[in-house]
Amino acid sequence: MFWSEEKEKKEFKVPDNVVDLVFKLDCKMLPVEHAHSLSQAIHSVLDWIIDEELAGIHQIHVAESGNGWMRPEDPTNEVLNLSRRTRMTLRVPKERVEDAKQLSGKTFDIDGYKLTVGDASIKPLSDITILFSRYVVCDSVLSEEQFLMEVAEQLQALDIPVKKMMAGKQHVIRTPDGELTTRSLMVADLEKEHSIILQQHGIGPCRHLGCGIFLPQKGIKPVKDSS
Repeated sequence: MFWSEEKEKKEFKVPDNVVDLVFKLDCKMLPVEHAHSLSQAIHSVLDWIIDEELAGIHQIHVAESGNGWMRPEDPTNEVLNLSRRTRMTLRVPKERVEDAKQLSGKTFDIDGYKLTVGDASIKPLSDITILFSRYVVCDSVLSEEQFLMEVAEQLQALDIPVKKMMAGKQHVIRTPDGELTTRSLMVADLEKEHSIILQQHGIGPCRHLGCGIFLPQKGIKPVKDSS
C-alpha cells in the first residue's frame, strides 16, 4: 500500500513590513473628486510619499448605505458628507510610520473644504484571499478582456498565480495634467502569501492618487455592483 498524508499547513503570520496608517479626521465635506488635491496636501508635508515604492494614499470614501453607495452623476460638483467615523488611510512601509504621523494636527484646504488630520492608528494588512481595488489605471481603449490580460501579466511579474479575476466599469480621475482612466478589479482565490504581496505592491501607477491599492473583500458584490 502507498499512502501519502497531506502535509499540515503551517500557520500563516501576516508580516508587518507594510501597514495601513489610519487617521481620524475633522472634516464635514470633501469633493467627490479629491484624489489629486488630497495627494498634493499630503505631499506638502511628506515629501517622500509619491516616490516611496510601497506607499499609497487611499481615496476617502464614506460608509455605504444599505443599498450600497452610488457615485454621484456629477462628481465634479458633488460632495461627500463625512461622518465622525470617516478615516483617511495611508499605506506605508513600517519604517515610514513615524514619519507619516507628522500629518497629525495638520489642517489642509482641499478645494475649499477644511480637513484637519487627527491621531493615527496602525492597521495590519489582511490575509483574506479576495482583494478589491476601486481604481486600477488602464488605457481607455482597452476592452475588459484586454485589461484583464494586462493585469494577469503584472500579477505574474509578482509571482502571483492568476486564478480568478473580475473587472468593473471604467472611472476617470481628473488631474491638472489630464484624465486618468481606471477600472475596478477583484482578484480571488489567492493564497494568503500572495494576498499580502499584492496588497504590498499593488498594480500599476499612481498609488498616490489611490490607484492600484487593494483592500480585503468577503465576496464579489463590490465588483458586480460596479459592472
